[in-house]
Amino acid sequence: MDWDALLLSRLQFAFTIAFHIIFPSFTIGLASFLAVLEGLWLATRREAFKTLYLFWVKIFALSFGMGVVSGVVMSYQLGTNWSVFSTVASPVIGPLLAFEVLTAFFLEASFLGVMLFGWRKVGPRLHFTATAMVAVGTLISAFWIISANSWMQHPTGFERLPDGALRAADWWAVIFSPTFPERFAHMVLGAYLTTALVVGAASAWRLLRASDEPESRIALRMAIGMFALVAPLQLVVGDLSGKEVLRVQPAKLAAIEAFWETRTDQAFHVAAWPDRAAEKNLWELSIPRLGSWITAGDSAAEVKGLKAFAPEDRPPVAIVFWAFRVMVGLGLAMIALGAWGVWLIWRTRGPEHVRPFLWASVAMGPAGFVAVVSGWIVAEVGRQPYVVYGVLRTADAVSPVGAGSVSASLLAFLVVYAIVFSVGALYILRLMALGPRPPEALDTEPPLKPRPPGYALGAAPDPESRA
Repeated sequence: MDWDALLLSRLQFAFTIAFHIIFPSFTIGLASFLAVLEGLWLATRREAFKTLYLFWVKIFALSFGMGVVSGVVMSYQLGTNWSVFSTVASPVIGPLLAFEVLTAFFLEASFLGVMLFGWRKVGPRLHFTATAMVAVGTLISAFWIISANSWMQHPTGFERLPDGALRAADWWAVIFSPTFPERFAHMVLGAYLTTALVVGAASAWRLLRASDEPESRIALRMAIGMFALVAPLQLVVGDLSGKEVLRVQPAKLAAIEAFWETRTDQAFHVAAWPDRAAEKNLWELSIPRLGSWITAGDSAAEVKGLKAFAPEDRPPVAIVFWAFRVMVGLGLAMIALGAWGVWLIWRTRGPEHVRPFLWASVAMGPAGFVAVVSGWIVAEVGRQPYVVYGVLRTADAVSPVGAGSVSASLLAFLVVYAIVFSVGALYILRLMALGPRPPEALDTEPPLKPRPPGYALGAAPDPESRA
């Protein structure tokens, strides 16, 4: 393997985007969850909903901040490591990213302060409006990011200028690329599942220690309802997205399923070991004819194999194949967990009294993050060797920089991310372990350190108290 600037730049961007997507995939769903909690509190005035809101809004603030910081890094990389891509594609990509700032970011920035610090400063309806606007802002942000990425996956509505740059000829076609609807729905549902699994895991962890905690019981049941409903829906949306991939990116689909030969009765490979050099699977566990039915909806449909494409146009097969199966396997586990939880609610005293289910919920807490990252690996690695599919190759998009410069920045990112974001993630986990507590309990808690007599916030201690 040649560790040149191209490979190092790809690794650096892969590392930063994989780390970044963890936070938006959580905050998109958490913002909507907070809006639902506050709406339920306004409708019922039940203190448990208020307690849950005040608990999870702290976690949202930390996650949102880390998401913003980690996202800024990626925009700089477009100029430092991918300057040719920026020069060629910026007339199309640039406005889409600017639209995200002008709509989503401004909306979130306008209402985030009210949401985080205005609980006792504004009326409850205005505060709920702020929470709802932040939730809408996260969805709008996802809209523009997925729009930009979907255009890179299947570029439409553009024209090439004499200097090689791309320019939008039809903005409607650019924004709503054919792959956009399914991919946007897939991402939003994935974010909701990620949040539901985290909420369910945190609540189950608390219930393992205090089964009579009402807030955790409510949150667990809300989480069960979410992934019981959304996980099967995500399977349907994913199937629609896969059929669109077959139409517009057949090489990616062949890599996802490890199809090498073009056949009308493709088998479905449950597991396999694809060998790119040998152009075959060294071993495979397969179900005959099921592959054509899953990918094309017809067991007699012809599906292209990787040999139908030039070797230089094929994506890395093993990475895409296994990342897809990790994503789908976790999705099936989510469906099973949701069905189990619904059955426990229906047929027993409740899931909070079934310790195996609570431990399963805790174990599934990180599953949403792993599934989201695996899905992005399928999307981005499967698009190779193109950065703009069929238009601009990744090797032609990299900046003319040396491998030493890129390796130094990559090492710096690894060290800084390991320190800063690990501390942030550990602090969030610590907050989750503490669990939701009523607001009055928070107001009456003693300070972390004893204060001397006569101490007043904002004033110097009484000099006599030092004696």
